[in-house]
Amino acid sequence: MPYLEQGMEVGRIALEHKRMYRIFTAHGELLGEVSGKLRYEAAGREDYPAVGDWVVISPRPEEKRATIHAILPRRSKFSRKAAGSGVEEQIVAANVDTVFLVNALNNDYNLRRLERYLILAWESGANPVIVLSKADLCADLAARIAEVEAVAVGVPVHAISSELGQGLDALAPYLGGGQTVALLGSSGVGKSTLINRLAGKDLQQVKEVRAGDDRGRHTTTHRELFQLSGGGLMIDTPGMRELQLWEGDEGFRDAFDDVETLAASCRFHDCQHQKEPGCAIRLAIEDGRLERSRYDSYRKLQRELAHQARKEDAALRAAEKEKWKKIHKSLRHTKPKR
Repeated sequence: MPYLEQGMEVGRIALEHKRMYRIFTAHGELLGEVSGKLRYEAAGREDYPAVGDWVVISPRPEEKRATIHAILPRRSKFSRKAAGSGVEEQIVAANVDTVFLVNALNNDYNLRRLERYLILAWESGANPVIVLSKADLCADLAARIAEVEAVAVGVPVHAISSELGQGLDALAPYLGGGQTVALLGSSGVGKSTLINRLAGKDLQQVKEVRAGDDRGRHTTTHRELFQLSGGGLMIDTPGMRELQLWEGDEGFRDAFDDVETLAASCRFHDCQHQKEPGCAIRLAIEDGRLERSRYDSYRKLQRELAHQARKEDAALRAAEKEKWKKIHKSLRHTKPKR
């Protein structure tokens, strides 16, 4: 590797805050910032380091600082659309092996939100695992688990109570040495409490949920990578109640494999599932094999992804045009005089 020949090393991003980074390195934790070259070549937010990234650094251990020169290829990345009206990718976590999709079994329980998380989890390249927290507050646990399994076919589902220490042993296989798990879920679902339980010490501050609606206050305000005693690593993320999709072609098909399989059985390949004869979707809804609410969610998310793709295509064309304007301008300035 040319970087190693230049005396550089590799570290891993543990925390990002206003373009400053805490990096796990062979010298301990160092505070890092990107090099001028990396900043100049970055076309957007996705070209900057994210929590979980492996990066090439030139460390200055005596100063407890480092300069980040490059981001190594990402094995997986969990992305969402950045907040605002623009079209920009925000990488929530990188190089994750398993995504714990945490959904609380209180008044915040929401299957439709879980479907959104499943799309992006499958799209990320990591393996989704559903963690149903606060199981001690659920009156009919078996019914809830059955509902979740119906919309997440083939995805492991674990019901836990961090407060009572129940069900946590089932999560141990995902947290072995060198394994990285990202926690995703709304505020108040118990992500910080779960991290503290798994770590055996208080790494994260915990707040009570609001009285009346069981919705959580924001405790985690940034993404952070924690080292667990068993050798695994865990990324905590701020609660994301409104999760805007970034992209999800493959993830969408995986998350709605049951609906896609039914649609493939329709008599006409371009069936709109309205009044066409031989529509497998309508038949499945009528005989109870497919919930109307799940199909409505499928159509809604399908439209949202199509809209996002159109916006992204327009943004990419504009970015490409701007890039060539800069190249031509640079060539004019460097053209030799006669």
